[in-house]
Amino acid sequence: MRQPLTGIRVVDFSHVVAGPLATHFLALLGADVVKIEPPRGDNLRNYTLDPSRRGMAPAFLGINAGKRSIVLDLKSEEGRRDAFDLAGGADILVENFRPGVMERLGLGQEALRGANPDLIYCSVSGFGQSGPMRDFPAIDQIIQSVSGLMGLSGNEGDDAMRIGIPIVDTFSGLLAAFAIQSALVQRERYGGGQYIDVAMLDATLVMMLSVVNPLLISGERPQRTGNRGFSRAPTADTFRTARGQITIGAVEEPAVQRLLETLGLAALLDDPRFADRDARVANADALSAELARAFLTRTADEWSDELNARSVPAGKVATLEEALALPQLQERDIRIDLTGRDGRRYAALNAGFRFETDGPGIARAAPALDEHGDEIRRELAASRRASGRAVV
Repeated sequence: MRQPLTGIRVVDFSHVVAGPLATHFLALLGADVVKIEPPRGDNLRNYTLDPSRRGMAPAFLGINAGKRSIVLDLKSEEGRRDAFDLAGGADILVENFRPGVMERLGLGQEALRGANPDLIYCSVSGFGQSGPMRDFPAIDQIIQSVSGLMGLSGNEGDDAMRIGIPIVDTFSGLLAAFAIQSALVQRERYGGGQYIDVAMLDATLVMMLSVVNPLLISGERPQRTGNRGFSRAPTADTFRTARGQITIGAVEEPAVQRLLETLGLAALLDDPRFADRDARVANADALSAELARAFLTRTADEWSDELNARSVPAGKVATLEEALALPQLQERDIRIDLTGRDGRRYAALNAGFRFETDGPGIARAAPALDEHGDEIRRELAASRRASGRAVV
């Protein structure tokens, strides 16, 4: 298999989600990711309410598959020396400690890139390596709050509500992976390493560009529209049906016309209140009431089938279990089937995109704590011998 990052060595000092997710995508593309863990292990190993799974929590298994684990006590001189030498032979280093921690350990980017000028060194933190908030502690929901993200969902007047997944960590990890691979291309074309400073706050504002750019460009403040789409069209909303709920995305005029015809409401297009897009937005509540009554006559599955057959964007509001069971996903390579060290079979998510050949994927399950410690130490000793350095 000739994956794009085969032969690339990543030394990963990161923990929990944002940093490990960045290196997860590198591993999916073939990189050898050496996960450096403290003696207690990555905290994500214990993110579960099931005591029997602590140490190998599902959240950990999903984004650490394919990596190799070594325990290094960075509070000890030996641990720091091993970490320094591992970074000396790496292509990429990723860390997500608070700013200044790696420098205090003697593992900052200047020291390591001085020893390894081709090293791509990526730091992921809440607020970045500069600025008055640099040293503030941060987790996902803090950034959701500070960035304004929590005030975008729901309806006007609602209290702020955290988005129900660690979306800041997730997008920050993806952005870091993109930056790292861009730096690899840069190194290949022009030579030399790179220092990458990824701030979760910065990343979140980029993620919100659909509302941030209009505010920057024209002063247009975002409005909370509940389940109504970004277009604010009443024909792009979520409705109850005879069984279940359905979301409609009829924004363009032909789709609106087909929607109303399917619902038996075509005559509404002759009503001046609903004759064009601006009129429908101005009279959104009245049109929503008409749509709501019509949708109650059939089930979400029935409406979804008929509307999609007529090229009207529509989807039943599904549970996560229902979504994962969709026939659509069965041939999309979205799952990776793995066997853990304990013999348990489990499935984890793949990268979410496909290559024609040699695409993303992993054959090895997530590592137990220090599972590859002896193996990596032997490699480190061999590297030291090859370079003429003392082997301790």
